[in-house]
Amino acid sequence: MRILITGALQAHCECADILTGLGHSVDFLQNEKDALPSVADCYEGVICNGLFLHHPIEDFVNLKYIQLTSAGYDRVDMNYIRDKGIGIFNAGGVYSIPMAEFALAGVLELYKQSRFFWDNQKNQSWTKHRGLRELYGKTVCILGCGSVGTECAKRFKAFGARVVGVDLYPREDESYEKIYPFDALDGVIPDCDVLVLTLPLSEATRHIINADRLALLSDSAVLVNIARGAVVDTDALINELPRLYGAVLDVFEEEPLLPDSPLWNMDNVIITPHNSFVGENNNDRLLGVIKRNLESLV
Repeated sequence: MRILITGALQAHCECADILTGLGHSVDFLQNEKDALPSVADCYEGVICNGLFLHHPIEDFVNLKYIQLTSAGYDRVDMNYIRDKGIGIFNAGGVYSIPMAEFALAGVLELYKQSRFFWDNQKNQSWTKHRGLRELYGKTVCILGCGSVGTECAKRFKAFGARVVGVDLYPREDESYEKIYPFDALDGVIPDCDVLVLTLPLSEATRHIINADRLALLSDSAVLVNIARGAVVDTDALINELPRLYGAVLDVFEEEPLLPDSPLWNMDNVIITPHNSFVGENNNDRLLGVIKRNLESLV
């Protein structure tokens, strides 16, 4: 196959070596917004992230294979993919470990008042805080029990938390006390101390955490969003945050987060720039996924 690799894959040089070793020819496009290095119809395979947000997928008339560098499929027209019988693969499992570590760290930052102590350190202020919380014994709900959600569940469970899940496909899993179906969500939320969002974005999940569901959270609850920004109604969240214990937000409905967003100035909110997926072992995991997926097409 002739395969186009974009700069969304950091390890593109290593990947090109693997692909040529498997007998494929490779072109490279650093920025997915730029003009293609050749005509689109010459490519049978593409390794990318948001390439089809900038180039019509219909122009890739000979496309047989797409490897996404993201875990989500929301930047691709999946109806078109299915209609054309194109093989598509995501980066499932590649980013799960760093994202799970990030979710746990964010909750602990809030519980252990890291911002308070950091400010005191800068000011050389020896001041104790008597309101620190324990994760032990808390109820953590994972909404979306795929690879990322399950890695989160393992880590919260290791801290002695009670971990439950909510998923479209409930199952038995030792990482969870129980996984509930989606229609049980409103009954699960009120008991959550921590609600972690790891579900994919679709029309069904857009604003799944809305004003009504946010109102079900207790005043002591923490919301963690490492999924997609649009699974949460931002305006509703802003309205509820003064009541909640806090939120850990790595993704937003509009990115970058606008400078005038009230979220920036909320003391109980941790904001990061869609960065939770970063880890030093990602490239090795992703290259392994790419190699296995390509070999499966043979």
